[in-house]
Amino acid sequence: MFTTRLKSAFAVSLFAVSSLSFAADIDMNADANDLAIKGYDPVSYYTMAAPKLGSADYSATYKGGIYRFSSEENRDMFNKNPARYAPQYGGYCAFGVAMEKKFDTDPLAWKIVDGKLYLNLNKDVQKRWLTDVPGYIAQSDDNWQDIRKVPAAEL
Repeated sequence: MFTTRLKSAFAVSLFAVSSLSFAADIDMNADANDLAIKGYDPVSYYTMAAPKLGSADYSATYKGGIYRFSSEENRDMFNKNPARYAPQYGGYCAFGVAMEKKFDTDPLAWKIVDGKLYLNLNKDVQKRWLTDVPGYIAQSDDNWQDIRKVPAAEL
């Protein structure tokens, strides 16, 4: 009886620990299934100058988040240098990070600046962000170091 309980407790503990090992990093914006940028292909922003929804057939993991791609070629490009293609601030809203917040993003509210992909909460927030992109990026870069490991709900 004791052995059975011990085995059950061990199994539950092992399952809990293993499930945590697959969760997206705290500095990564992903949904409950660890899907990053709502399934959009991060490479498409660069190669097509437009966001394109990815496919579950082509996926890769970066910082615990699952990225989807529209093609095998895009997935392979991402795997060679994920930091180049992944959105800044772990995919959190660039304007929100400037305000010391971690907001979700709309993959359609995007801009590439100096070879880096920035996302915003929505198009209205992006309009505000676009009024001073260099200033907001500088503020976000400073803030990110302080907030990146803080859960979004605590900000």
